[in-house]
Amino acid sequence: MTYSVKEIYYTLQGEGAHTGRPAVFLRFAGCNLWTGLERDRDKGPGGCSRWCDTDFVGTDGPGGGKFRTPAELVQAVRRHWPADAGAAVQPFIVCTGGEPLLQLDAPLLSALVKDGWQVAAETNGTQDPPAGALWLTVSPKANAPLRVTHGNELKLVYPQIGMDPQHFEHLQFDHFFLQPLDGPDAAGNTQQALEYCLAHPRWRLSLQTHKLLKIP
Repeated sequence: MTYSVKEIYYTLQGEGAHTGRPAVFLRFAGCNLWTGLERDRDKGPGGCSRWCDTDFVGTDGPGGGKFRTPAELVQAVRRHWPADAGAAVQPFIVCTGGEPLLQLDAPLLSALVKDGWQVAAETNGTQDPPAGALWLTVSPKANAPLRVTHGNELKLVYPQIGMDPQHFEHLQFDHFFLQPLDGPDAAGNTQQALEYCLAHPRWRLSLQTHKLLKIP
């Protein structure tokens, strides 16, 4: 398949269990829950279209483009990892979107692993992941079917109408995170998430530290 990539960049992971870890972000173009266009804000079936702040439309971002083979994309990704990092540090890549599992297939995952990468994916959980070594972060969205019920992290944007965290606690994840919904009431949402985590210790608070640090 041809891989459509919005952007590739090097930064620190800002969320979840790997917060603060240097990583290459591979942002795939496209999503199955909404188009990413402002005119469609009220049309997304997953509800996330009303608050999503990620640009995943097109292939015009830094490092973006069309890649015809897994090898070609892996080569492009490798150029963003520091050449002098040394063999003791395993390169880390976060596949995101949009919805990365629309494009992250078994051949690409295998090619990345063969090139030495630890591969993570941040998904809305509506698509089956490819077989292979994959750190899986699932972020369920309201009114969207949840197909992926086990993985490494479940990260729930909070609060979402109809998305009670307790409804997800039976799922098989290593970590459960609440991430405050960004936007006009970010401070209030953060306080709500903080209070929920204190009252329900199964959950941990995940902040978008890349926004606090003003990095990509």
